Formats: sequence, C-alpha cells, structure tokens
Amino acid sequence: MKFLVVGGAGYIGSHMVKHLIAAGHEVVVADLVAPAPGVQWAKLDIADEAALDVLFGVCRFDAVFHFASFIQVGESVSAPGKYYQNNVAATLSLLQAMVNAGIKHLVFSSSAAVYGNPLYIPIDEAHAKGPINPYGLSKWMVEQILEDFDRAYGLKSVCLRYFNAAGADPEGQLGERHEPETHLIPLILQAAAGRREAVTVFGRDYDTPDGTCIRDYIHVADLATAHALAVDYLLAGGERTAFNLGNGHGFSVQQVIDIARAVTGRQIHVLDAPRRAGDPPRLVADAGKALSVLSWRPEFVSLEQIVRHAWHWELQYPWTTRQG
Repeated sequence: MKFLVVGGAGYIGSHMVKHLIAAGHEVVVADLVAPAPGVQWAKLDIADEAALDVLFGVCRFDAVFHFASFIQVGESVSAPGKYYQNNVAATLSLLQAMVNAGIKHLVFSSSAAVYGNPLYIPIDEAHAKGPINPYGLSKWMVEQILEDFDRAYGLKSVCLRYFNAAGADPEGQLGERHEPETHLIPLILQAAAGRREAVTVFGRDYDTPDGTCIRDYIHVADLATAHALAVDYLLAGGERTAFNLGNGHGFSVQQVIDIARAVTGRQIHVLDAPRRAGDPPRLVADAGKALSVLSWRPEFVSLEQIVRHAWHWELQYPWTTRQG
C-alpha cells in the first residue's frame, strides 16, 4: 500500500512511519519539519489546499493518517484561534483535497479530551462528549466534520481517541521531544536526568488511593499498531467509527514518579502545588471495542516498560533532539 502520513515528523507520527515501512508499505510524510532520514517528504502545510492538490495529483494514496494537530491544552485556552485554525480549518483543507483526489480512507488522531470531565470510569466510546477546552473541542469538531464527509462524499474514517501516549521506540531510534514539554513522563525523566530541577505534582487531595490524579498510559508503539489495524479495517470495507486507545489500567502521578525512580536509579525532586482547574481525579479508558473489532493487543502494557523505553531515549539527549 501507499500511505500519506500527515505530521509524520512528530512524536506519534514518526513511530507510525517506522511501523508502516517495516511492514513493507510505501510512505510519504507531509510536514513542515523533516522526517527521519530516507523517508519520502512532501514539505507542505495541510492548510495549503493547492499544494495538497498537486501532491495528490502526483501520488495516488490508499489512505491518509492525520497526526498534524496542536496538542497543548493550556495554550488552546489562551490562543484558541491558533487551535481552531490548525486543528479544524487546516484539517478541512486536507479533507477537501482528499475528496478532490478521490481518496476515501482516513485514520484520524483524536483524543480522550472529547469526553471532558468523565461521568463514569472506565470511559467507553458511548460516553457523552463534553470537551472543556478548545483543544478537545477542536478534536470533537473534526470528528463531526468527518461524519458529514462520510455522508456527503463516502469518505470513511476511523477516529482514534488516545488517552496518554507515552514511551519511546523500543529500539531507541525515536522518542518524545516537545518544546515546551507538558507530558508527565518526560517531565519526570528530565528531572531524573538533571535537565529540570524538579517535577511538580498538582494536587495531593484527590479521591484516589494516594491522593494524586490517576491516568491511563499507552505505549506509543502500541498506538502505531492500532493505527495500522485501523487502516486495515477501513480498506476491508469498514464503516466510519471511533475507538478508545488505552491500556485500561490507571496509574497515579505518584506511582509514575516511584516507578521512574526505580527504573532510573536517580533521585527525583518533587514540588507540590495546588490542583489545576479542570483536572479530574481519574481518566481511564475502556478499550474493549478496539480489542474486539480490531483485534488489537497492546504489547507494552506495564508502566515500567513504558518508562524504561522513555528513559533510554532521554539518555540520548542532547545528541538526538528530533521530536519523533
């Protein structure tokens, strides 16, 4: 098959590119940032529909993977226009160009943020949608747009709602580099490596066993596997749908810190701070639909494995600075 990976130079996108190439597929990355050496690269912004028309006129793709979204929740609150422009308007340009070219299959990187504050745990796909920030709302808007494009043009899509992507390539070639970094595990490991003075714990008075928030972490390599299964599902005639991606087991902030201390053998300085507004006590996925429909079987389910792979990547800093 021949696939376009939009945002294929980023954290999750680069792991997807590696997975697809290893499976024998031809891959082109559409991104403003260069992907891994040797990967075909179309340097473009998906907001540029004319550039997409040219690309689709030259290359015939069986499907598109879309990872090119801004992801910082706090920034989305302070700069909502940036998020609606990139995450929604630019995606609309991509979808219209796909329709123009007759490309009928899309795997979209969505988010558990579409659910907002959970009404029950674990969260399944039927849970009410109530995004509480522009980032989550931008993802939910795209999901609704995809429903309309299916109805109008027959564009079939799978929306994959991640909980907390984490870890790094088990072979150590790829990993997570965000500037600024906002994800818990790399923040903790930066503190362990001495690149950050401390990691901050926001709230120790939640209704959880140790008082800190509980989240569901899923290994980035298992996310790539799920995306590959999702495109297989679409190419086999599957209908538009959405799947949660998580391991179904929550870990508290304190548990992550404790495991990171054990894996790294380092002291990790912790600062306590008040709760952040909008942080629910628990966010855990019910990924039963992906397990059943896609026959997805996550390989790296222990938090220790996730942290160990991320630590191996962190130790390569500063020689390896790519996001993906």
